Amino acid sequence: MKLTNKHLAALGLSLISLALPMAAMAVSFDTTFAGSLGFTSVDLKQAVLNVITFVLGLLGLIAVVFILYAGFIWMTAGGNEDKVDKAKQIISSASVGLVIVLLAWAIVNFVLKTANQVAGSPSGL
Repeated sequence: MKLTNKHLAALGLSLISLALPMAAMAVSFDTTFAGSLGFTSVDLKQAVLNVITFVLGLLGLIAVVFILYAGFIWMTAGGNEDKVDKAKQIISSASVGLVIVLLAWAIVNFVLKTANQVAGSPSGL
Protein backbone atom coordinates (compact mmCIF):
# COMPACT_ATOMS: atom_id res chain seq x y z
CA MET A 1 0.00 0.00 0.00
CA LYS A 2 1.41 3.33 -1.04
CA LEU A 3 0.92 6.22 1.37
CA THR A 4 -0.07 9.32 -0.53
CA ASN A 5 -0.63 12.87 0.57
CA LYS A 6 -4.34 12.08 0.81
CA HIS A 7 -3.62 9.27 3.26
CA LEU A 8 -1.37 11.50 5.35
CA ALA A 9 -3.97 14.27 5.34
CA ALA A 10 -6.65 11.82 6.46
CA LEU A 11 -4.36 10.55 9.22
CA GLY A 12 -3.63 14.11 10.35
CA LEU A 13 -7.30 15.04 10.39
CA SER A 14 -8.09 11.90 12.35
CA LEU A 15 -5.46 12.75 14.96
CA ILE A 16 -6.72 16.33 15.18
CA SER A 17 -10.29 15.12 15.66
CA LEU A 18 -9.09 12.88 18.48
CA ALA A 19 -7.42 15.89 20.11
CA LEU A 20 -10.52 18.11 19.90
CA PRO A 21 -12.07 16.87 23.17
CA MET A 22 -8.88 17.80 25.00
CA ALA A 23 -8.92 21.24 23.40
CA ALA A 24 -12.55 21.65 24.43
CA MET A 25 -11.61 20.76 27.99
CA ALA A 26 -8.79 23.31 27.91
CA VAL A 27 -11.13 26.20 27.09
CA SER A 28 -13.82 25.02 29.44
CA PHE A 29 -14.78 27.28 32.34
CA ASP A 30 -14.95 24.28 34.63
CA THR A 31 -12.00 23.97 37.01
CA THR A 32 -11.76 20.17 36.92
CA PHE A 33 -9.33 20.12 33.99
CA ALA A 34 -7.25 22.92 35.50
CA GLY A 35 -7.36 21.10 38.81
CA SER A 36 -6.12 17.91 37.22
CA LEU A 37 -3.10 19.83 35.92
CA GLY A 38 -2.56 21.45 39.31
CA PHE A 39 -3.55 25.03 38.45
CA THR A 40 -6.17 25.69 41.09
CA SER A 41 -4.23 27.14 44.01
CA VAL A 42 -0.50 26.99 43.38
CA ASP A 43 2.21 29.62 43.24
CA LEU A 44 3.63 30.91 39.98
CA LYS A 45 6.72 28.67 40.02
CA GLN A 46 4.63 25.54 40.43
CA ALA A 47 2.20 26.65 37.70
CA VAL A 48 5.10 27.26 35.29
CA LEU A 49 6.56 23.87 36.19
CA ASN A 50 3.18 22.23 35.53
CA VAL A 51 2.90 23.90 32.11
CA ILE A 52 6.46 22.97 31.14
CA THR A 53 5.93 19.38 32.29
CA PHE A 54 2.68 19.15 30.31
CA VAL A 55 4.28 20.56 27.14
CA LEU A 56 7.35 18.32 27.42
CA GLY A 57 5.10 15.30 27.98
CA LEU A 58 3.12 16.22 24.88
CA LEU A 59 6.32 16.58 22.85
CA GLY A 60 7.53 13.21 24.12
CA LEU A 61 4.24 11.66 23.05
CA ILE A 62 4.60 13.19 19.59
CA ALA A 63 8.12 11.73 19.30
CA VAL A 64 6.82 8.27 20.22
CA VAL A 65 4.04 8.61 17.62
CA PHE A 66 6.66 9.45 14.99
CA ILE A 67 8.66 6.37 15.97
CA LEU A 68 5.54 4.21 15.63
CA TYR A 69 4.76 5.82 12.26
CA ALA A 70 8.29 5.10 11.05
CA GLY A 71 7.96 1.51 12.22
CA PHE A 72 4.75 1.21 10.23
CA ILE A 73 6.50 2.58 7.14
CA TRP A 74 9.37 0.14 7.63
CA MET A 75 7.08 -2.85 8.12
CA THR A 76 5.04 -2.01 5.01
CA ALA A 77 8.08 -1.17 2.86
CA GLY A 78 8.00 -4.56 1.16
CA GLY A 79 11.71 -4.49 0.43
CA ASN A 80 11.68 -0.97 -1.01
CA GLU A 81 15.01 0.50 0.12
CA ASP A 82 13.80 4.09 -0.26
CA LYS A 83 10.99 3.51 2.24
CA VAL A 84 13.33 1.70 4.62
CA ASP A 85 15.80 4.58 4.46
CA LYS A 86 12.98 7.07 5.03
CA ALA A 87 11.80 5.07 8.05
CA LYS A 88 15.33 4.90 9.46
CA GLN A 89 15.68 8.66 9.05
CA ILE A 90 12.36 9.30 10.82
CA ILE A 91 13.31 6.94 13.66
CA SER A 92 16.68 8.60 14.14
CA SER A 93 15.18 12.10 14.03
CA ALA A 94 12.40 11.18 16.47
CA SER A 95 14.92 9.53 18.79
CA VAL A 96 17.06 12.67 18.80
CA GLY A 97 13.93 14.72 19.51
CA LEU A 98 13.01 12.41 22.38
CA VAL A 99 16.49 12.74 23.87
CA ILE A 100 16.24 16.54 23.60
CA VAL A 101 12.86 16.51 25.35
CA LEU A 102 14.23 14.32 28.16
CA LEU A 103 17.27 16.56 28.56
CA ALA A 104 15.05 19.66 28.63
CA TRP A 105 12.92 18.04 31.35
CA ALA A 106 16.04 17.19 33.37
CA ILE A 107 17.41 20.74 33.01
CA VAL A 108 14.11 22.31 34.08
CA ASN A 109 13.88 20.07 37.13
CA PHE A 110 17.51 20.76 38.07
CA VAL A 111 17.12 24.53 37.73
CA LEU A 112 13.90 24.63 39.75
CA LYS A 113 15.28 22.38 42.50
CA THR A 114 18.39 24.55 42.70
CA ALA A 115 16.24 27.70 42.81
CA ASN A 116 14.15 26.20 45.62
CA GLN A 117 17.27 25.28 47.61
CA VAL A 118 18.72 28.79 47.18
CA ALA A 119 15.40 30.40 48.16
CA GLY A 120 15.18 28.16 51.22
CA SER A 121 18.72 28.84 52.47
CA PRO A 122 19.05 30.91 55.69
CA SER A 123 21.25 33.56 54.07
CA GLY A 124 18.79 34.08 51.22
CA LEU A 125 21.41 33.44 48.53
